[in-house]
Amino acid sequence: MSDLSAVAVLLPGGAGAIVTLIVLLILRGNLVSRAVLEDVRKDRDARVAELVAERDAWRAAYKESETARIEAQNQVGELLELSRVADRVLRAMRGEVPGDAMDPTVAAPPS
Repeated sequence: MSDLSAVAVLLPGGAGAIVTLIVLLILRGNLVSRAVLEDVRKDRDARVAELVAERDAWRAAYKESETARIEAQNQVGELLELSRVADRVLRAMRGEVPGDAMDPTVAAPPS
């Protein structure tokens, strides 16, 4: 609404006032040429495309790292289970039972 009131004030002043208003708009940066506007839009679009590509690269890297982490976690679980089985087998082969002298959790008698 303020733009309309400014035009209403400038109309009686003539063409000089309108030219002055246009010059002021250009100097303040409110009015730019189409070429400048297109350059700004191209730069903005290029930055947005670059950010989208970077986001997609980070997203792909995250998915890959999560897949590798889950696989490593599963392998560690399998290795832990195999080590428990191997421990039980070796203890059974030596004839160990929980609580005998070979059990490290039981203290040796004083010598």
